[in-house]
Amino acid sequence: MKTKLIILLLLLLSINSNAQQTLTLEDCYSLVTKNYPLSKQTGFIQQKSRYEIDALSKGKLPKIDVNAQATYQSEVIGLPATLPGVQSLNKDQYRATLDINQLIYNGGVIDASAKLKEAQTKTQQQQIEVSLYQLKSRINQYYFTILLLQEKKALLLSKKELLGSKVKEVKSAVKFGAILPASEQVLEAEIIKINQQLTEIKFENIKLLNNLSELTFTKIDAETILILPISNPNYTNATRPEIAFYDLQNEQLEFSKSVISKSNLPKINAFGQAGYGNPGLNMLDNSFQTFYVVGLKANWNVFDWGKNKTDKKALDISKEIVTSEKETFELNNKMQLEELNYEVKKMEELLLSDGEIIQIREKVIKSSDAQLKNGVITSSEYLVELTNLFEAKNILKTHEVQLAATKSNYEIIKGK
Repeated sequence: MKTKLIILLLLLLSINSNAQQTLTLEDCYSLVTKNYPLSKQTGFIQQKSRYEIDALSKGKLPKIDVNAQATYQSEVIGLPATLPGVQSLNKDQYRATLDINQLIYNGGVIDASAKLKEAQTKTQQQQIEVSLYQLKSRINQYYFTILLLQEKKALLLSKKELLGSKVKEVKSAVKFGAILPASEQVLEAEIIKINQQLTEIKFENIKLLNNLSELTFTKIDAETILILPISNPNYTNATRPEIAFYDLQNEQLEFSKSVISKSNLPKINAFGQAGYGNPGLNMLDNSFQTFYVVGLKANWNVFDWGKNKTDKKALDISKEIVTSEKETFELNNKMQLEELNYEVKKMEELLLSDGEIIQIREKVIKSSDAQLKNGVITSSEYLVELTNLFEAKNILKTHEVQLAATKSNYEIIKGK
């Protein structure tokens, strides 16, 4: 019983190890979003923003400075007459102070600057989203080209298998003198030609898979089977990341205007100074003394020669530029969607006629097969009809892949 169980487990492991790996288009999108180096910048930008906003908020905390100085001057203040108990000042003077400045009101510039920084961060992160989204077009290019190679390979293998069977039939007919020996050689030459085409497909497939592997930063095996995606280009709940990027740019410009507006408001600071020096605040006392000073300071730039107003006008023009870029993008997007929509309709109609052509070709090859067996036609004539049939099948598969690619590109342009 144990022996049977072990054999069964080994068989299951063997089947699992030999199973071919599959890959979907959505898998590729997820891999590039997760692994592409640019995606790491989103977290870095957020962390950088937190530090910068934290640094801005520290502007609300008291500013503390320690100062010390020793000086020697050539002249000092003197009195016109000598007074009892009053000494002349020393030419060497010393002072050490602790200065504290506390912001009380600055018109909300710090808070406005923090909001501007947050808006800048969102804009930068959205720019990364735009760049990552644009990689989808490159993925589509590789993915659907590989899909097309897969379909061509499957058709060639099917044709090769059919010709292999036909060679056996022809050999038997040649043996009995029903068909000339040259017929067998014509079919064998075609098999060699198919092997050449399979070799070309093999190396082209490896090259494209390597490109897809590098783009997604994932090892994709040469035997990996790519799945034909089922697209739904008619859904309406979609927005391109570029649209959000343009909106965030305008929002950032509005916050910049807010910072400019608040920069001209009055600023009030409380300050204090405690010190020890010779002389102190009493200049007539020529000795080391402790002292302190406290007070309020207000500043208001009531006239800036129209600088803020000019800066706001420049920002308004920047908003107009961004809006113009957004409108241009939407117009080009609309034109691309219309072109792809017509391309989808064209492919769908071509596929209908492809099916009809294949049905006719299958009837012709069935007739040619019987004629070859009876020696009515040569193997070369049979090969022509067989090639026509597989060429029709190849065109059908090409149109199917092209239709799927067109629908997928439609989704990307619309904003999947």
